[in-house]
Amino acid sequence: MEQVDVVVIGAGVVGLACAKALAEAGREVLVIEREDRIGSGISARSSEVIHAGLYYPPGSLKARLCVAGREMLYAYCARRGVAHVRCGKLVVAARAAQTDALEAIAARARANGVGDLRRLDGSALAALEPALEAHAALLSPSTGIIDSHGLMLALLADAERHGAVLVLRSPVTGGVAEDGGVVLEVGGTAPMKLRARWVVNAAGLEAVGLGRAIRSAASAQAPRACYARGVYFGYAGKAPFSHLVYPIPEPGGLGVHLTLDLAGQARFGPDVEWVDFPDYHVDPARAERFASAIRDWWPALDAARLQPAYAGVRPKIVGPGEADADFRIDGPVQHGVAGLVHLYGIESPGLTSALAIGAHVAGMVISGASLQAEGSASASTPPML
Repeated sequence: MEQVDVVVIGAGVVGLACAKALAEAGREVLVIEREDRIGSGISARSSEVIHAGLYYPPGSLKARLCVAGREMLYAYCARRGVAHVRCGKLVVAARAAQTDALEAIAARARANGVGDLRRLDGSALAALEPALEAHAALLSPSTGIIDSHGLMLALLADAERHGAVLVLRSPVTGGVAEDGGVVLEVGGTAPMKLRARWVVNAAGLEAVGLGRAIRSAASAQAPRACYARGVYFGYAGKAPFSHLVYPIPEPGGLGVHLTLDLAGQARFGPDVEWVDFPDYHVDPARAERFASAIRDWWPALDAARLQPAYAGVRPKIVGPGEADADFRIDGPVQHGVAGLVHLYGIESPGLTSALAIGAHVAGMVISGASLQAEGSASASTPPML
């Protein structure tokens, strides 16, 4: 049976960031991806927004990794020539009744270390974005947009430069944790078993299923997998905005918002629809619902210009009516199984947090490997960003 030091399951943006961090730390890394190309799952169906860190509970992994990851990501894009724009975004209170919610977002952002927010009243907002009608807004200058595929290509190139190897069309179907490592069952055209000292489960929508399929004491600690589907509509022609525009968040998501791509083209979404399984169909009839939400802050919207674009699915670990969950990065400290790291519920701001998640996971592996080498039966808390 072939043996490798670290296997990363999943070649989306988070898996590739983990592979890069581990390879740069000197680990032997094999990235296993079931599809025929990188980043074809969650990473291909996002808003491509670099988030500032406004919404997440202070002290949570989402807050800490988003704020740290944002700065790491901007620096990385500048260094590696990944296309991005720090365009800024507006979080709008369409009516006076939403002012308290806006202030709560501002307070949470300050607690998370986001110190550059600006409060705009209606007149200042009209001067900045004349087509936008709202009572007040928060301007977040640190929010931006990015070419997510260009980012993934750069991450893969850096990982491969440090010796990582990518294997496509190789679904992991199961496995078992044993003394000295994890044995993985890998399908594809040439099914095989592979022993790894460490396995990082960064499988996105499939992460929970794999957490159960890789048999160990950690299997019982896998969370529930829930799917929140969101669709996007494009806009024919040019929208009269230079900033991203977000409403007050709604349960399960951030509301139907306006994002811009690197060419300045507008798109709206995602909405939130709880589904039993991933589904990427976009029903054109949803445009009417989108138009109603958008007109709350852009009354002059020409709804006839809304065109179905694409859909994405958030890998939730809580269901409808439940409070949003934090990222779960479960390693030996959390579940007690050596050599195994599960990444659960890595939804937004996963793209923004990717480099920080990679550094965090690499820290878990390195500290855990050191303890294994010393023959320790316990694990210390890994370094946190």
